[in-house]
Amino acid sequence: MNLVVRPLYANVYLLSTPQGRVLVDSGALSHAPVFARLLGQFQPDVVVLTHAHVDHAGNAFLAARAGVSVLAHPLEHPALLGQSHDLPYPAGFPALGRVISRAHPKLRSVQAAGPGETVLGWQVVHLPGHTLGQIGLLRDGVLIAGDAVVGGAGGAHLPRAAYNHDHAQALSTLKAMVDLDLREIWPGHGGRLTPGQIRMRAERVDG
Repeated sequence: MNLVVRPLYANVYLLSTPQGRVLVDSGALSHAPVFARLLGQFQPDVVVLTHAHVDHAGNAFLAARAGVSVLAHPLEHPALLGQSHDLPYPAGFPALGRVISRAHPKLRSVQAAGPGETVLGWQVVHLPGHTLGQIGLLRDGVLIAGDAVVGGAGGAHLPRAAYNHDHAQALSTLKAMVDLDLREIWPGHGGRLTPGQIRMRAERVDG
């Protein structure tokens, strides 16, 4: 297995295995030229979106336009298809979040990736809290975690409560990750994390 990460505001993951090439997330629209080059160079068999927030799904339309199948949890489909525009960015300004969402190109179609299914050898794991339908990909102890966790100074962190659909559920998901047989965790923002760092954050009592 070969894993390459490219920060396009959010992390974009290029996963190569004998079963094929998976591109996880598409980065922010401001990085569209870089993502377009990645598509051409990597030539993924499929694109998996961890969730529908625009910093992770902003360039997915380019993959679809290139004929690459885009997969996401069904609960994320309405936002990806432009049927809903509930975006928590910037925090405290939902009306502006809706404007930002509407300004982003949407997908015409998206395929389902449900928990327990496999995508070219990667297991789909449901990681709700940040969004209802957030998913990650798990293989051989390696978890691509989306925004279920963030890497930063001092180790593992949760996204700000204002950015989580359900902050209590996000904390529960982080605690559940401790029970997975993991050896490394790759977050939606920041660098690689260890199971010990996840455990330290999960054991904090301040939420």
